[in-house]
Amino acid sequence: MLNLSVFLDDSAREVPDRPAVVRGDSVLTYGQVNALANQLANALIARGIEPGQRVALSCPNLEWFPIAYYGILKAGAVVVPLNVLLKPREIAYHLEDSSASAYLCFAGLLDLPLGQMGYEAFSRVDSCHTMVLLPADLTAPSPFAGVPTFLDFVADHPPTIDSAATSPDDTAVILYTSGTTGQPKGAELSHANMVINARLCEQLYPPPEDHDTHLVTLPLFHSFGQSCQMNAGFYKQATLVLLPRFTPDAALQLMQRHGVTIFAGVPTMYWALINAEATGVDIPALAAQLRVAISGGAPLPLEVLKGFEQRFGVTVLEGYGLSETSPVATFNRHDKPTKPGTVGPAVWGVSVRVVDGDDKDVPTGEPGEVVIRGHNIMKGYLDRPEATAEALRGGWFHTGDIGTLDEDGYLSITDRVKDMIVRGGFNVYPREIEEVLMTHPAVSLVAVVGIPDDRLGEEVKAFVVLDEGAVATEAELVAWSKTQMADYKYPRHIEFLGELPMNATGKILKRELRPA
Repeated sequence: MLNLSVFLDDSAREVPDRPAVVRGDSVLTYGQVNALANQLANALIARGIEPGQRVALSCPNLEWFPIAYYGILKAGAVVVPLNVLLKPREIAYHLEDSSASAYLCFAGLLDLPLGQMGYEAFSRVDSCHTMVLLPADLTAPSPFAGVPTFLDFVADHPPTIDSAATSPDDTAVILYTSGTTGQPKGAELSHANMVINARLCEQLYPPPEDHDTHLVTLPLFHSFGQSCQMNAGFYKQATLVLLPRFTPDAALQLMQRHGVTIFAGVPTMYWALINAEATGVDIPALAAQLRVAISGGAPLPLEVLKGFEQRFGVTVLEGYGLSETSPVATFNRHDKPTKPGTVGPAVWGVSVRVVDGDDKDVPTGEPGEVVIRGHNIMKGYLDRPEATAEALRGGWFHTGDIGTLDEDGYLSITDRVKDMIVRGGFNVYPREIEEVLMTHPAVSLVAVVGIPDDRLGEEVKAFVVLDEGAVATEAELVAWSKTQMADYKYPRHIEFLGELPMNATGKILKRELRPA
């Protein structure tokens, strides 16, 4: 058997009194998290949840998330984590598409009425028979008839259980893709997928003298935070400091207060930390305690990488993966030379190729689609055999990302296939344009997209956020770009914005920048 909840079981047995999760003044030890997860598992089983059934979970980065996550797994059920920014119609879609039998939902706050939205969605889905409210206030009663709070739901259930004897190939988690093309699809990830990927942290992070403390501001419903911090952290008996909503100042304050040794983030978080005022934070002392900085989720601009390393004195290790790859596929390891601008070589047990439209390998250094094979590849898309067959054709997962491999096997991600701009028959890769624009002294952040053009098919447009106090005009940036890039590449259109649209994980939403 193999059950992903073994990470919590083992750590609770070996270090029951060590803080497992910290949020504000709330601290739960491994023993406490395990006892609550066990109670939840017993309660779910008592309500008729059987092994293999799906249980959806809507919860931000609160102590409820790992409790619910591992409790569902201990019952032998499948966790379906949902984005906390979904609206009732979207939540209902995910409950129906996953055939969820139960739904655990955070009650919410004034600015995030998640409980109300979750209840509206739950009421629309007949097949989902159980809803449990995860309260912000433990003493508050449930406002919804027939919907118990967590404490009411688990009352009188024992705090011990033998975790369900699931098999390595059984589905453990269903992660929904962002749905950039069509409706979101559920990637089925097995217990083996998730366990092996979390255990790769032994290769990826240098070993600590005692135990690590993570700052977890990546959403736990997303594969990056879930595998690389929560599961990896629980496996290594680390302490997780939870930050439900990222702001650079709050992140730096928590890093200093709790002696954080590992930080993981997406590029926009690193950009924000570079530009943070850091009032009251001793940056040299913080840098001395910080051992590991990890970037993923999107390509990290070199100017941002350099800026972070200069300010905090910590090498940023950049990796690459997708929900469908559990997620880590490549990584700049601590025990091998790092190559800034790349996402590293393939991790243990994983193979990566770059291919053309006929799935033939392209020459070293030439761009093509990144395809992956290994223990990390999903079982498939839930109830979508045609989409699964297309994504896994030839036995390799086709990522839809454009990349290059160098002579040492280090991968560089150029762009998404769908983001590539075809201007007058020439392929233009937005990331390349973004990297160049980021070197301009007035530019702080940039996103490049293609816009329709009657003559050329597509034209290049850049959306630019200027540095605070900086001044630049469209004509000036266009003229400067012309001196830095080939004629077919440089942006002819530049629009200045106060901020770029981002999703809950901090990824820039280019679809919102493209013309409707």
